[in-house]
Amino acid sequence: MRDGRTHDGVVVAHEGGDRLLAFADGLTVLGATRLGLERANAVAASLIEAARADGSLGLAPTVSDVELLAPIEAPSVRDFVAFEEHVEGVVKSIDGDSGVVAEWYDAPTFYFTNPHSLVGSGASIRPPVTERLDFELEVAVIVGGVDGSDGSNLDAAAAADHIFGYSVFNDWSARDIQSREMKVRLGPCKGKDFAATLGPWIVTADELADAHDADGFLELELRVLVNGELIGSDLLSNMGWSFPHLLVYASRNSRVVPGDVLGSGTAGNGGCLAELWGRAGSLTPPPLAEGDVVELRVERIGEISNVIGAAVEAVPVPRARKASRERTRGRVSA
Repeated sequence: MRDGRTHDGVVVAHEGGDRLLAFADGLTVLGATRLGLERANAVAASLIEAARADGSLGLAPTVSDVELLAPIEAPSVRDFVAFEEHVEGVVKSIDGDSGVVAEWYDAPTFYFTNPHSLVGSGASIRPPVTERLDFELEVAVIVGGVDGSDGSNLDAAAAADHIFGYSVFNDWSARDIQSREMKVRLGPCKGKDFAATLGPWIVTADELADAHDADGFLELELRVLVNGELIGSDLLSNMGWSFPHLLVYASRNSRVVPGDVLGSGTAGNGGCLAELWGRAGSLTPPPLAEGDVVELRVERIGEISNVIGAAVEAVPVPRARKASRERTRGRVSA
């Protein structure tokens, strides 16, 4: 965003600072994902070539000149739980249990979170009133179209073709609210959907084609810092499933569309505070508080940073009324 207006486009490396070139003819990043990776790259290449030819590239705004928003208006956001080490620690913190349930190994479980709460790097995070505010260090893939088609019941090869690019993802969490909700065997919902950071941009899949190991996992380093102090680090290749297999599962008996966001789930080794709380048996390090600055850094993808703002008081909702015999007597059955 610049001067109150939003623009979608591409980031171009330049000796005077990374430059931003806006798409022409109203094209958006979501529209680019619908074109598919090959056609979207051709559009970007043409845009960059023209800017270099007429000298306008050096005059384009730099990243520091603008406010970065979430790089796409996502139709949906699925967040997986694909790091075994994270599960082992966080389950103990939230549920008081230990160990990884056998069912985790069967399939890459996910939940749907709120695409309307996506924010960009630099945004102030306004959490609900919570005593256990937490970050989550993740990487997300953004789905792209292939030959104008969506994805349904994809196999691994087709799923890989549908990966448009990658972005850094922070699935903010109010752990005390999350814990209460999940005792109802549903959720999480309000413990999660107040904010999620995506950014700082989308690195297209071809840019990371050489970063995969022999099993198809991305060998990238992930780090998280709070107020400049390193809290956790991990390798993206420690996921239990590769990104194509997450997409395979998301598309099973269903449909994924261009622009959908799929989060990897939280990295291990301190990828969130709850994992560390579970291992320590105490709130060490302490939960996030107003004024804290959280930075997530992913090798070759980028860095996102957010400051924690003031909590937002919730509008009260009454407790449920219990069923009574008087009310159930009015039911009619055939």
